Amino acid sequence: MKNLFIFLSLLTSLFSFSQKTEKLPLRKYKIAVLSDSLRETSGLTFLKDKLYTLNDSGNTNEIFEIDKNSGKILKKIQTNFPNKDWEAITNDGEHLYIGDFGNNAGKRKDLAIYRTNPFRVQNSERVTPKDSLIKFNYSEQKDFSPVYLNHNFDAESMIFVDGKIHIFTKEWASKDISHYILDVHNTENQSIKKIEVFHIGFVATDASYFDGKLYVVGYTKKARVYLMIFVKNSEGLFFNQPAKKYKLGSAFTVGQVEGIAVNKDGIYISNESFAKFIFNAKQSLYFITFEKLK
Repeated sequence: MKNLFIFLSLLTSLFSFSQKTEKLPLRKYKIAVLSDSLRETSGLTFLKDKLYTLNDSGNTNEIFEIDKNSGKILKKIQTNFPNKDWEAITNDGEHLYIGDFGNNAGKRKDLAIYRTNPFRVQNSERVTPKDSLIKFNYSEQKDFSPVYLNHNFDAESMIFVDGKIHIFTKEWASKDISHYILDVHNTENQSIKKIEVFHIGFVATDASYFDGKLYVVGYTKKARVYLMIFVKNSEGLFFNQPAKKYKLGSAFTVGQVEGIAVNKDGIYISNESFAKFIFNAKQSLYFITFEKLK
């Protein structure tokens, strides 16, 4: 029966549900410009009502706790993990998971997720706990030749649900989003298999899970920024029924959206700085209440 559900879910790659795209101008919900230390913020997550973020490749290996109302940095947590290309952050209620799996060229063979407990440290003390490393690869990928921004084995979205890590791809070539699952207790190099796929129409840059729903943000080559909301079914799948889609605006005005975290209050979205032509969108934090969603 499980294989049947997986087959039916994969079948959705052949078509996408017709859906109306609602407008939700993100610029109206800006609450703060983030510190210059977070110009390349690349993910958001809530752990014990504390909001955490991080930067992607070329930056420090720190995790930042930020104030959800002002965006101010409250704490810096220096880890003992390399930041080759951190692109996502999630949690299991006790630990933070750092997704070091950015793969723009499609050639990486060292995709990794790191686990740490931020409450073991105070302020800016260095973390040296019993942290774990989760290694993985995509079972469908056979060719690792560099194909910059033109392949389907990149990812920037990760959630923790039902005791598992769920990764959602950033597919430059197909503009699909695929769903993979990892075992957090498996210390071997896991070869993960796609369990469902959806033609999302943009590249997904972060995801968050709250109250049975998956929230995904991303953008297109034309700098259009979107939010999509999927509902989890009894089989733990998200893409077998219509989703809600919202156009948030343009990256030229709201920035390159890279982070989303959802809690009981609403939806928090962050962007890294985005400068092109005459446009210069600062790294910022946004907040949308559920009431604003049609």
